[in-house]
Amino acid sequence: MDGKPNLRWGVERKLEFIEFRLFWEGYVNRGDIIDTFNVSVNQASTDLNRYLGLAPDNMCYDKSARTYVRTTAFKPLFLKPDASLYLSHVRSLSDGLLGKHEAWIGNIPDFGSITFPARGVLPTVLRTIVIAIRRHEAVEICYQSMSSPEPQWRWIIPHALGFDGFRWHARAFCEQSGQFKDFVLSRISETKQSRQAEDQAAKDTAWHDVIELEIGPHPELSLNQKRVIELDYGMQNGRVVIPVRKALLFYALKRLGLDTDPAARKPQDQQIVLLNKDAIAA
Repeated sequence: MDGKPNLRWGVERKLEFIEFRLFWEGYVNRGDIIDTFNVSVNQASTDLNRYLGLAPDNMCYDKSARTYVRTTAFKPLFLKPDASLYLSHVRSLSDGLLGKHEAWIGNIPDFGSITFPARGVLPTVLRTIVIAIRRHEAVEICYQSMSSPEPQWRWIIPHALGFDGFRWHARAFCEQSGQFKDFVLSRISETKQSRQAEDQAAKDTAWHDVIELEIGPHPELSLNQKRVIELDYGMQNGRVVIPVRKALLFYALKRLGLDTDPAARKPQDQQIVLLNKDAIAA
């Protein structure tokens, strides 16, 4: 990535695309650039020649296949390869959240995932919450909480959005309870009026305080099993640190399976343990 030239954003995006295809798929041609960026044949040729001029050792033309292919000397100049980003694009494509051109993946591998019921967040509700966050406004919402048999109207002052791995929340000050709470967006059935309000974000200490979760392999696993878990979680020296907002700690522990006593499950099922449990409890 050193020595990356300073280019216009639109030009650099096309060169990033060329490099993306070379890295992940091993080849790229004019048609790929034409289809993705809706440019002419001449412009696509210009982009390929520009890339060759900047990174001549990264690709060569295969006359039999009539395409440019990645060389063994390939070194990224514009792109920082990211496996997590690639896999997230595969999932987004499969779920219909991204169009093919947006993801840049030419040959999508066969893919399957566990699907969950869609959370019915109303677009108008989300729009109102997002605008209120930006404008520092209070919003009157009709909310169905699990502690009440019927939905209730209440005023909240939202300042952030949160995601627990399954559901989206509005992090907000509740004027009814006088506390900061997480309001599940799919449980807001309607919004009414809004009004200017005092910005409460700075007072939400649980949102701003970050707790570091130190996790490691279950101590009762075998040495080889521990090594596998270390690779799964990107651990170094048998541990990895995960920063979590204090307000999201409950969800994080639940998602990681650390909200119960590790002894309650077999080591092969539990797999990881919380190494700094005392610090978290404090």
